[in-house]
Amino acid sequence: MKAMIVNEFGGPDVFTQSDISKPALTSGHILVRIKATSVNTVDTMIRSMGPELPLAPAAPALLGMDFAGVVEEVGENVSGFKPGDEVYGCAGGLGDLPGTLTEYIAADARLVARKPANLSMEEAAALPLVGITAYEGLTRAGIKAGQKVLVHGGSGGVGHVALQLAKHFGADVYSTGGGEAQLALIDRLGATAINYKTDSVSDYVEQYTQGAGFDVVFDSVGGANMANSFAAAALNGQVASTVAMVDLDLSEAHFKGLSLHVVFMLIPMLHNVQRDVHGDILNTLTDIVEAGQLTPVLDEKRFTLAQAGDAHARLESGKAMGKVVISV
Repeated sequence: MKAMIVNEFGGPDVFTQSDISKPALTSGHILVRIKATSVNTVDTMIRSMGPELPLAPAAPALLGMDFAGVVEEVGENVSGFKPGDEVYGCAGGLGDLPGTLTEYIAADARLVARKPANLSMEEAAALPLVGITAYEGLTRAGIKAGQKVLVHGGSGGVGHVALQLAKHFGADVYSTGGGEAQLALIDRLGATAINYKTDSVSDYVEQYTQGAGFDVVFDSVGGANMANSFAAAALNGQVASTVAMVDLDLSEAHFKGLSLHVVFMLIPMLHNVQRDVHGDILNTLTDIVEAGQLTPVLDEKRFTLAQAGDAHARLESGKAMGKVVISV
């Protein structure tokens, strides 16, 4: 089968088109004919950094985590799937799990769910990693109807899903963006758009919460931006972050009594613990999508499997809106 292989880690041009063996089916797994995959920031980090990241596979590596496709075979000890089912999931591309930049994957059935019927393969492939991340962050933060929720980076891959899920949970949602197109997307998705380049944290906290702060802050930007999340949160508020690798003074979090939830959704894949939780979340997301309350946004640029390097470059350019997808 055709695959895009990384023989040495580096820039987007390291991908090489190769022919590799179709994966063998083992107990607890399903063989899926991949129709589409998507590119996540962690994919580009693995490609560029390689062994510097403890989650990276050894070269030659088959990257790619998300997929949507059709079940071809079902292994022993698998229930709930049959050949012909359309499915989606996040099941490879790190550690010892072969990825999705290829035509087939033998996926752990616990990491897979029924694809939403109202999404294309490309739309479905855009959702698993970011959807699980957003759902986990918001639910761990105890989101409730009527709360004021701030999403940092609401036009990005995780952010645009978190924004819609917060709306689904009944929250009053606000979101930051940095350009006209980003702000327009946030507005179209139903949140109040905030231009972080022109509005200070103190200004929008005062304008939208009368100085009290947001009940929940979902930070899909992370890093140094976490200081802004602490500043924007209400007393005893909840902060969920997807990027907590930062040196930061926690004094403000202490004096405001904040709770910080660090979301690293790859843990079940890396450590083979509670993988069924991911399947359960994906099934829940399928219901939410089919109810018309969540729609993945795809970048305007589309790519084929042979253009995997171009797709990585597109995401790294910072010009993509929504998810970058690859049709297989």
